[in-house]
Amino acid sequence: MVKVAIYPPNSLVLADLIERKGHTPLALQKQIRQKIKDPEIDSPPMNITEEDPINGLKYAAIEVPSGVRGRMSIIGPLIDAAEAAIIVDGAPFGFGCVGCARTNELSIFCLRKKDIPVLEVVYPDDEDGTRLMVNQIMEFLDSLPGGGGDLEGDSDVLGEPIGNKGGK
Repeated sequence: MVKVAIYPPNSLVLADLIERKGHTPLALQKQIRQKIKDPEIDSPPMNITEEDPINGLKYAAIEVPSGVRGRMSIIGPLIDAAEAAIIVDGAPFGFGCVGCARTNELSIFCLRKKDIPVLEVVYPDDEDGTRLMVNQIMEFLDSLPGGGGDLEGDSDVLGEPIGNKGGK
């Protein structure tokens, strides 16, 4: 089982695909949940701990906007823990958005710089592209140690047997 970083880091679609293949998705939702359950924070998610800005300095210089440092204090540990990564380029906001272009650039740079297997795919614009992207992700996850998951070998992730694309 491999810890797989995903980008966008809050993509439920990517997290689900990774879990189906028996790996651990490093998703933003789990990090945020820890923050919300922390008794030190009075009114989550607006408040942060005193350590958060300091932790963000590990990933971004003091001159970088505070929002980037704050986001990196949450996303950075996910990148540090990653043993593999999947990056989806050109995804719309609804696919999973951090909402900050500089944080996105810095996070993707850190993932690419790290010496781990990285799959980069382009967000699809049609059904065939979607099937291709999902199957590329599944092949990548299968190539990682300890994967496999619960998917049938003779059908693609979208539920149709491979080779029988909607009766075409």
